[in-house]
Amino acid sequence: MDDTKIFLSESEMPQAWYNINPDLPAPLMPPLNPGTGQPLGPEDLAPLFPMELIKQEVSMEPWIEIPDDIMRIYKLWRPSPLHRALALEEELGTPARIYYKNESLSPAGSHKPNTAVAQAYYNKQEGVGRITTETGAGQWGSALSLAGALFDIEIRVYMVRISYDQKPYRRLLMQTWGGECIPSPSDRTNAGRAILAQDPDSPGSLGIAISEAVEEAAGREDTKYALGSVLNHVLLHQTVNGLELKKQLAIAGEKPDMLIGCVGGGSNFAGFCFPFVKDKLDGQDIDIIATEPTACPTLTRAPYRYDFGDNAQMTPLLKMHTLGHGFVPPPIHAGGLRYHGDAPLVSLLVSQKVIEPRAFHQNEVFETAITWARSEGHVPAPETAHAIKAAVDEALKCKETGEEKCIVIAYSGHGHFDLAAYDAYLTGSLTDYELPQEMIDEAMKSVPEVSGPA
Repeated sequence: MDDTKIFLSESEMPQAWYNINPDLPAPLMPPLNPGTGQPLGPEDLAPLFPMELIKQEVSMEPWIEIPDDIMRIYKLWRPSPLHRALALEEELGTPARIYYKNESLSPAGSHKPNTAVAQAYYNKQEGVGRITTETGAGQWGSALSLAGALFDIEIRVYMVRISYDQKPYRRLLMQTWGGECIPSPSDRTNAGRAILAQDPDSPGSLGIAISEAVEEAAGREDTKYALGSVLNHVLLHQTVNGLELKKQLAIAGEKPDMLIGCVGGGSNFAGFCFPFVKDKLDGQDIDIIATEPTACPTLTRAPYRYDFGDNAQMTPLLKMHTLGHGFVPPPIHAGGLRYHGDAPLVSLLVSQKVIEPRAFHQNEVFETAITWARSEGHVPAPETAHAIKAAVDEALKCKETGEEKCIVIAYSGHGHFDLAAYDAYLTGSLTDYELPQEMIDEAMKSVPEVSGPA
């Protein structure tokens, strides 16, 4: 093709989200009540989520229609373009064809509004006027603050302390849209105060921030909680991305040989690749690669078992790859990839060998990000750069073998608010970190021995 960007018209946008649950190669183990150990019922989740999202969480319907009011807001930035990375191909001297689905063009600069808008809509439909949440690098907090502004909902965000300090402009973006951003751990909640009593200089973690947001939502009748990743309904909303991608690849006359994305909780990756998983299960030869940091190697090294989604053990027990709910990752710059667990749906597909996980060090990721920026022009988020690193590795293998593979990258967000991380790399102060096995073993000691329902 002569075109370097493939667009869809607004009329070609997906009208429904794709639900992977009916197509899974094995049943998904249910979430468990943290008090009783029994499978959760809708009444257990009602204090935190609106009923329509609870229905989506457990739905076995293959398609769930996107409401008109959500479609109207999606059109602020959707459909997002599919780019051919011709300059990178030339830089690498590879015969591979490299594409990237560009989610950085949303108002918040990432994929996160795909679910933030949906969650705000369903909360508004039930009369909710206030939502609490957590954020790592700040992209989710930004997206939910945007959605809160569009639906006139008050938003309070607990932001992981290390990212709060590293990324002040993310905080300012949230405040611009009317969101309140609080560094976590904080003195606002019992969970936060307990952590600060143990470690006043705690860098925080997503698990801690989730505890704070859940505690506040559970303690106020006027407040619900929103999660930016991990849960089924969040991954569902993100499939608008992969469904668009399918249409765009068909326009390009391509079938993907490789789909590559980064994974923190798993929503960006899932939304990008889930519409292709059934194709793989039906026999199409597709490598689906999930990337993460060696400092927080959840999919590559963590056990697959039931664990809490938060530090204070307030959330349901989920069957997932987990480093232990008490694990606090090192303060690496890819803040969105510093979570101890992963989405149960993604974890199941990794355990079934449908998805291949890979982990990378910070410096090699940023080296690749610089190559990308100096060829393609776009400055990727540190999280996104993990996916680019894997794609470059595969493209260089094609250079050696002569294979003309089609490689597609989930370009989940831009790095305009991450320039301090680039500064650390360019000045040589960025350090690599390989998580010691003894730290994983120690963190896993607090994970309950739960087999789940028979």
